[in-house]
Amino acid sequence: MFLEFLYPLTKYLTVFNVFQYITLRGAYAALTTLVLCFLLGQPIIRKLAALKCRQTIRADGPATHLAKGGTPTMGGVMIILSVTVSMLLWQNFHNSRVWVTMIAFLLFGLIGFIDDYLKIRGHNADGLSPKGKLVLQCIAAAVIAGYLLMTGDEKTTALYIPFFKNPVADLGYWWAPFAVLLIVGESNAVNLSDGLDGLATGLLIFMFITLAILTYLSGRQDYSSYLGIPYIPGAGELTVFCLAGVGACVGHLWYNAHPAEVFMGDVGSLSLGGVIAVISLIIKKEILILIAGGVFVLEAASVIIQVVVYKWKKKRVFRMAPLHHHYEQGEKGLPETKIVIRFWILGGLFAIIALSTLKIQ
Repeated sequence: MFLEFLYPLTKYLTVFNVFQYITLRGAYAALTTLVLCFLLGQPIIRKLAALKCRQTIRADGPATHLAKGGTPTMGGVMIILSVTVSMLLWQNFHNSRVWVTMIAFLLFGLIGFIDDYLKIRGHNADGLSPKGKLVLQCIAAAVIAGYLLMTGDEKTTALYIPFFKNPVADLGYWWAPFAVLLIVGESNAVNLSDGLDGLATGLLIFMFITLAILTYLSGRQDYSSYLGIPYIPGAGELTVFCLAGVGACVGHLWYNAHPAEVFMGDVGSLSLGGVIAVISLIIKKEILILIAGGVFVLEAASVIIQVVVYKWKKKRVFRMAPLHHHYEQGEKGLPETKIVIRFWILGGLFAIIALSTLKIQ
């Protein structure tokens, strides 16, 4: 809105020229979401508690988690609301890449909302059936992937991997199922990681900072040419969204840090995980984002390994999956805060490794 209505006033007062800069709008988008989360956090938590939107703890989980029963959940609405308001204020309304990102964000948020609502109404940790949830995610991902495929250029279906300047393959129409798999997989990986106070939120901060850097570089022809990465016209505007995501996650962490006053819920984790994948598809960093989100990959992989090996050999590889629960269990189980901080450290290291590959092309 500010770019639309205030930038044209530059011809009368040059100070309004600052609204054309992505960096300024991104910084203020982050500040906007942060302030909104601070202002709306307590009212939203009280409202969620009044509506009995309380977390149901899985019966087979760590015993230490039973004390968390009754904590308000669906705190992700705080993130979605703050990001939406911030983007309406600071985004470029004429950039289609921003709009498709916002639509993906809200679509997966809606799926998460339905799942959380069913859990609350049923007073259990089941929510949507696994098959029903997967079907809805696949439909949403297919719509987004189809749009990107129809409106993209020759780079859309190309597969880039770190350390190579040129694409290693053109996936053609196979790009669509690949995109769906990435979106659904990333969305569920973030969802699986949201099991300890502040864990997923802290990791998402690293992810959105990394994406903010990648989108800005990809949207600049001079920087992308120097680094040998694909130049994606208009991708720079996604920096505003990514920085808004950083501010929202920091604001949410204020209330989600141990002991959590509110949980993100599926409405937050599914929306944020899905939109990370969509942004990576737009800027052609599909493989690089798996490196940056290495902790999310490890969490999802631990669940897959646990399920496959148990069905095959009736044995458990981990004491409990996802991976963060493995370290909680047993006689030598680690305190929750120590696990969270160590996973944050790993998340920061994975982000640094991902960004370092930009100079090794």
